[in-house]
Amino acid sequence: MARFLTLASCQTGPVQRSTSRREVVERLVALLERAALAGADLAVFPEMALTTFFPRWDLPASDIDVFYETQMPGPQTRPLFDAARKLGIGFALGYSELVRDGNRQRRFNAMALVDDGGEIIGRYRKIHVPGSEMPEPGTTVHLERRYFEPGNLGFPVYGFRGARIGLALCNDRRWPETYRMLCLNGAQVVLIGYNTPVQLEEAPSLAHLRMFHNHLPMQAGAYQNTVWVAAAAKAGFEDGQHLLGGSCIIAPSGEIAALATSQEDEVIIHRADLDMIDICRKVNFDFSRYRRPREYSLIAEQAGPLV
Repeated sequence: MARFLTLASCQTGPVQRSTSRREVVERLVALLERAALAGADLAVFPEMALTTFFPRWDLPASDIDVFYETQMPGPQTRPLFDAARKLGIGFALGYSELVRDGNRQRRFNAMALVDDGGEIIGRYRKIHVPGSEMPEPGTTVHLERRYFEPGNLGFPVYGFRGARIGLALCNDRRWPETYRMLCLNGAQVVLIGYNTPVQLEEAPSLAHLRMFHNHLPMQAGAYQNTVWVAAAAKAGFEDGQHLLGGSCIIAPSGEIAALATSQEDEVIIHRADLDMIDICRKVNFDFSRYRRPREYSLIAEQAGPLV
């Protein structure tokens, strides 16, 4: 019997700094309702879905706590979890996480995986944190490395309705190691949330390739690791920065099965055939037969190429 999991990518339009958590959560609940009405089993929301993408600013430490969640769910986000339980749909939510480790505060770019009963069944913390700690002349301001430390949970995979789900966030999608680690951990579906600007000051000659470079690594990751990928973006003009959008669902063949067509709140749906994974593995990627891990030691031992 064929196995299916209907996936929804819930793209959001911009979330301005002036937008309250209540307003954002109401929008997310509306998207979840649309996804459930269309028959989705599992939805994914963008990275930092609850706030504006604040790493675009050089902010004093006293101004940043408002962007973080100290509990998930908390009083403001609880309606989204209640909606999932009522609708019988799972979701993955990207958010900024503040945790207390003894006397130390730790900040992560995080994602929670929630089941169709409204309970958290998995967590991920972004590993490939891009940007810098201080503004760098001639580059787009991106201070993510100031506001977040690299994730410490590895690349876990979680069970949901008989499928195995992995999570990733934004820059993670550009690194082949993300998909390979999730694949080796047994993932069949990878859920990704992202925020990506249309313009980069440091590379104006590549501006026309931004959407191509958005989809390329996700399609390659899906194809080379025989997994389904569902990715949700923020889109549109958010606090003066144009975000790319391009939310999509990608098959293990590398084909884009569903694609957002707007820069606004939008839900795209696809009924993912999990048996397609086995078909794609038979064609090119019989991992246990063809991979040669002993020959790949540099991947784990060396961060960059020899000069």
